[in-house]
Amino acid sequence: DGSYQFEGKPHTSGEMIDYLVGIVRDFPIVSVEDGLAEDDWDGWRLLTERLSDAVQLVGDDIFVTNRDLLQRGIAGGVANAIFGTFLITGIATLIGVPSGILAGTYLSEYGRRSKVSAVVRFLSDILVSAPSIVIGVFVYALLVKPFGGFSALAGSISLAIIMLPVVVRTAEEMLKLVPDSTREAALALGAPHWKVTVHVVYRGAMRGILTGVMLAVARVSGETAPLLFTSFNNSFWNFKPTEPTATLTVTIFNYAMGPYEDWHQKAWGAAFLITAIVLVVTVTARLALAGRKGS
Repeated sequence: DGSYQFEGKPHTSGEMIDYLVGIVRDFPIVSVEDGLAEDDWDGWRLLTERLSDAVQLVGDDIFVTNRDLLQRGIAGGVANAIFGTFLITGIATLIGVPSGILAGTYLSEYGRRSKVSAVVRFLSDILVSAPSIVIGVFVYALLVKPFGGFSALAGSISLAIIMLPVVVRTAEEMLKLVPDSTREAALALGAPHWKVTVHVVYRGAMRGILTGVMLAVARVSGETAPLLFTSFNNSFWNFKPTEPTATLTVTIFNYAMGPYEDWHQKAWGAAFLITAIVLVVTVTARLALAGRKGS
């Protein structure tokens, strides 16, 4: 009937929205010039308490699913959303990164001044600034509606489209930074062009290309709008790429908009978890590349 129980009293959906808007409106903004007022300190204490709850939740019950905890009479977790995030982001990376590196290689090594390269650069620049929700609607019209359902694969394709222009432009610029004299020296030794590109040019530009890939992965890891139109959500485990799949970002959106304090805590924990995952993946990749260069 559109009503909710909150703090022991019934509330309509409109009253709940007004309550949430009031929280956002009343949250204090810190003034650097005037210092921290008492209300500002209260706001920061609230923020630190939320972050503390998030860290505690990550170490507590966030890695279990709704079904697991409901069987024990406890509120649910987001383990299925964690798996779905890795699944969708992993498939998107497998699609977007190789395609982007190959396109960047063509722009830098084979078609620098061709008309096709100019068109690819133009399209890449447009896609970089395109709103992610527009890409989500595009994939919805292309894959979701014709095939009759949401799926993890559709979500992965939407994220791959977002990743593609970042990887393309980064790969092209990093490959251009490799001196032409290095290419000429390898060609003078009789190496074919493709081998020069793979064994000489890629080696010199690897660190920059990896940075672009990490930037692209970090960007899509926080996307919510395209997934609402493509992979949607799922309250339970799903291992099939052709079925709706839960993700951390959509779960954060749903829980943050909910009226329950337990949902808000899990939203904070999931947000902290996404940040930690991106940080760990980035640092691990950089360390692995640094070790390879040292060897």
